Amino acid sequence: MSKSITALICVLFLCMACGENYLPKPKGYNRIDLPEFAFTTLEEPFPYRFEHSVHSRVEPDHFNASEPYWINLHYPEFGAKVHFTYQPIGVGGKSLRMVLEDAVNLTAQHQVKAYGIEERVLRTPHGYTGVVAELSGEVPTQFQFFVTDSTRHFLRGALYFETAVKNDSLSPVIEYIKVDMMHLMNTVQFNPK
Repeated sequence: MSKSITALICVLFLCMACGENYLPKPKGYNRIDLPEFAFTTLEEPFPYRFEHSVHSRVEPDHFNASEPYWINLHYPEFGAKVHFTYQPIGVGGKSLRMVLEDAVNLTAQHQVKAYGIEERVLRTPHGYTGVVAELSGEVPTQFQFFVTDSTRHFLRGALYFETAVKNDSLSPVIEYIKVDMMHLMNTVQFNPK
């Protein structure tokens, strides 16, 4: 009789357990509060200047100290950096063809992980040529660009995050920084020297 009582108790527990429907919680995303857009002019003595976000800090590029005009725009709130490299063109520098090849090769290195690369050419209000490359997929840099006057100056930027979070979760921040970078590109001015 003890086996039948044990079986009856098990059946009762099973029946009671099926009384309510429980659903798993849907996946959520971290809330990301984005600040208002506001800009300030780059103050350091560089062969270029532009307006950048007041929410970013200008930092020297410690990785390549031999290049005094290479900088990072650090967004500490987002764990993001936009790495800028500057190359003089012509006398004392590389040819335009060489720096363009370098820029294209650096973008092409991400084709292994990128689902796609969309490139656009633009003309800035100061008459410079710019190229924007937007990469989709789980790539280390989702947004790259350069601005050049085609004769003396070449400025390249690439967005990087200091996190392993998937890019779809970072999408609002990526879009926010893209707006900043488009403003920056449109305000670039090269020193005439």
